[in-house]
Amino acid sequence: MSSIRCTLACLALGLAACSEPPATATATTTATPATAYNLTLGMKDFMNLVLEPTADVLWDSAGWVNDIETGYQELYPTNDADWDMVRQRAAQIVEAGNALALPGRAVDSDAWLTYSNALSAAGAMAMEAAAVRNQEDFFQAGAQMYSVCSACHQTYNPEISRFTSN
Repeated sequence: MSSIRCTLACLALGLAACSEPPATATATTTATPATAYNLTLGMKDFMNLVLEPTADVLWDSAGWVNDIETGYQELYPTNDADWDMVRQRAAQIVEAGNALALPGRAVDSDAWLTYSNALSAAGAMAMEAAAVRNQEDFFQAGAQMYSVCSACHQTYNPEISRFTSN
């Protein structure tokens, strides 16, 4: 009987301890708001250091080239490790689209968000195609991504866009 009382007493003390605020908490402690994001990278750095290198890996991994010097060459991954790598990069494109839509980074809540969401959708298409090793769908996802990037650059930064014919 005394072991039951001891168990109940320990349980009661444990529950009481859980309901007490920690001894180190003070009135000046504030929680980080859920809407606070680390936007250290400006748009130019985000594009140059995150989005463009990731997109380039995908574009360099789809389609084919027919060069006079090297001849016809398919660019698609040829083994599971390479397909897994491009699937990872496609996931990064999904998240890059999300990062572009963050408050403080989104230029507006109209076309910018449309392009950001379309970029994420193209990344998701590439992820799915890479998962099943579907070359045609992977190529189409890259084409969709290129179209989104081109349209966004023409709208928001046409003078320095590598995607425009200027």
